[in-house]
Amino acid sequence: MDRRGFLLALAAGVAGTALARGAAAPDAPPAALGGPAASPGPVGDPVARWRQVHRGVPGVEPQEPPAGVVDALPGEGDLLALTIDDGTSSEVVAAFARFAADSGTRMTFFPNGRYRAWEDNAALLRPLVDSGQVALGNHTWSHPDLTTLGDAEVAEEIRRNRDFLRSTFGVETPFFRPPFGAHDERTDRIAADLGHPTIAMWNGTLEDYRVLTAEELVAAARRWFSARTIVVGHANHPTVTTVYGQLLELVAERGLTTVTLADVWATRR
Repeated sequence: MDRRGFLLALAAGVAGTALARGAAAPDAPPAALGGPAASPGPVGDPVARWRQVHRGVPGVEPQEPPAGVVDALPGEGDLLALTIDDGTSSEVVAAFARFAADSGTRMTFFPNGRYRAWEDNAALLRPLVDSGQVALGNHTWSHPDLTTLGDAEVAEEIRRNRDFLRSTFGVETPFFRPPFGAHDERTDRIAADLGHPTIAMWNGTLEDYRVLTAEELVAAARRWFSARTIVVGHANHPTVTTVYGQLLELVAERGLTTVTLADVWATRR
């Protein structure tokens, strides 16, 4: 079986698991889910706008993005948020985009706009962003430790990347992830003032901030892929591109459903 066929077969297994638990297929249109189409809400209402733009995940009702730090998914259920940072490698970003398109996996990217990988692959990513299958968050323009910078420099790093996300992908996002996880009350306030009140941390990791073997990366996934976990990975090193099938098998084996952060916390578009 070729790569695409293998991934699609695995994705079908994931969908079958969800259906066995009583959920509809994640890509089913709202009318097929047995409920009425969402009615338009007030202009600027992020939840109403989310319902108009995104199909989302059946059974997941988006909440208002919280002000402050989030480091796990709220509530109950078998939801898993795969979040991918940085993007130093154009080839790895492209591979993630193809993986999402082939498998239907929902994920959230936190780009650094300074890396050409995001512009190089914008045409691949835009349809996924437009459909809501991929969400985006701000990770600063050039990945500095913000706690070492003055207020003006912090604001410029966040503002420049915010404007990059707007111009390249047409998105507004409440989510901000500080590089290295380094933040404090001051940097959080500046991020909120620039439109990112939700500081998106994590409670699981692929451990690929460094170069790993395929076996080490899969072992990290086995350790951390669990319900209500926000897993952080990176679009930097090619190892992850060799284990997509194993990651999908693990998601199916554990009966997990992938979600974006925007599936859980409503965003404006």
